[in-house]
Amino acid sequence: MLSSAQFSDASRILNLEVTMDTVAHQLLHFEKTLVGKRVLLTGHTGFTGSWACLWLHTLGAEIYGYALPPATTPALYTELKLDEAIHSQYGDINHYQSLEAFFTQVQPDLVLHLAAQPLVRYAYKEPILTFATNVLGTAHVLEAARKTPSVQAVLCITTDKVYQNHEWPWPYRENDRLGGKDPYSASKAAAEMVIDSYRTCFGDQATHSFAIATARGGNIIGGGDWSEDRLIPDFVRAMISDGTLTLRYPHATRPWQHVLALVQGYLMLLAGLLDDPKKYARAWNLGPRETTALSVGDVINILAKEWGSPTLNYMENPLAEAAILALDSSLARQQLHWNPVWEGQRLIAETAAWYREYYRTPSTIKSYSLQQLQTWRTALFEEAQVT
Repeated sequence: MLSSAQFSDASRILNLEVTMDTVAHQLLHFEKTLVGKRVLLTGHTGFTGSWACLWLHTLGAEIYGYALPPATTPALYTELKLDEAIHSQYGDINHYQSLEAFFTQVQPDLVLHLAAQPLVRYAYKEPILTFATNVLGTAHVLEAARKTPSVQAVLCITTDKVYQNHEWPWPYRENDRLGGKDPYSASKAAAEMVIDSYRTCFGDQATHSFAIATARGGNIIGGGDWSEDRLIPDFVRAMISDGTLTLRYPHATRPWQHVLALVQGYLMLLAGLLDDPKKYARAWNLGPRETTALSVGDVINILAKEWGSPTLNYMENPLAEAAILALDSSLARQQLHWNPVWEGQRLIAETAAWYREYYRTPSTIKSYSLQQLQTWRTALFEEAQVT
């Protein structure tokens, strides 16, 4: 772990670097709220965590990451050289004492809890690890936050799969019943119960009041995901190796959304928890518009138009997964004013473009990622000007 002096020295260097980035563009309201804040991210070395670090870095936030080393090769965290931009500590949220020590040293203002065992099918192989990480690991993060006086708010990221899925055609709302038939879904629903208990019992203490919220989204796509057993990373691997892509449930629909849409929502919620804790300390759905729902087969067809098509194979007797899943995100749209920039075919095309750029010229992928982020932010700023 870095010493206090090393943290201080790194912070001065980091602030100098991000000041040059920040003056290059105007900031949205939620971004202004986060400027200079000390943000602790768990799971910062993952796919979503890396994009969150990149966005926060451009704002001038002080970023402190606690996570296992990157789980894939290549890894977005490594390709973006984020170790040069943030204060990173490798550690496991299942080891509470080390986690609490990191909180104590960092004294963060905000916590974005992303660390998880995120793979549905892997959870069938390792259910105990999945429950330990997703349930007890979440309790560890909240307990460390409770014991750290500087913490003003915690945002825990769960999933769209926390709902008791009836396979019905209408979307789930935040007050629908939670549940989970498979280990991954059950672990995340259980984590929501842990989070709710901390929010109810410890979120408004006289000695240390801090706001707690959850964000429920899923089927995140975008450049830089190389996880196993996910549709677009599997497609990319098949394309670059002239291999075969094995599909399961080609007719299943999923709430596909770009990683920047979720990161945008997370940052908006963190800012909201600072601005109005009582309003934002609750569960939030972050899903695409119902009209943009695409099946697995639709995504493959769009990718094929953008990049070509690998040989397709179909898995026999796959493990059980939901065929229909959709979220009602009207609360986030109306109260948070969260509106994803890319949906439908555009978000898949942008994802394909990122991977093509990476495999053509990997040395430029950080600048390309910043370009995609700036394109997204420009659209948000233009929308804010109109409204």
